Amino acid sequence: MKPAIALVALVSLAGGAAQAQQVPSKAPSPELEACATTGLLALKEKSPSITDVAIDPDSAVVAKADTKVEDTPVRTVVMGEAYLERNKSEKPYRFVCLIGDKGKVLLTFFTQQ
Repeated sequence: MKPAIALVALVSLAGGAAQAQQVPSKAPSPELEACATTGLLALKEKSPSITDVAIDPDSAVVAKADTKVEDTPVRTVVMGEAYLERNKSEKPYRFVCLIGDKGKVLLTFFTQQ
């Protein structure tokens, strides 16, 4: 629930209304792969024990957007559940990922459920 609140606050700060169109996700999409890859790189900088990020495609929502955060365009918002693998254990996390022009990942945010 907290990522959703953070996303609402983020979009509110953008100064414009976001209109999203949900895109069905049955197989791992390029957006899910981009969010997992960049999320893993960022997480490994802070916690090298994280060996993998697995996004649950059944829980993921890939929504097309046409909004901005200040002057930065946001074209896709991805939300769902992810598992961060640390040596022996996996814990469920919620995540939000913002994607801008040309598929560039702007932000991937993970929080424990």
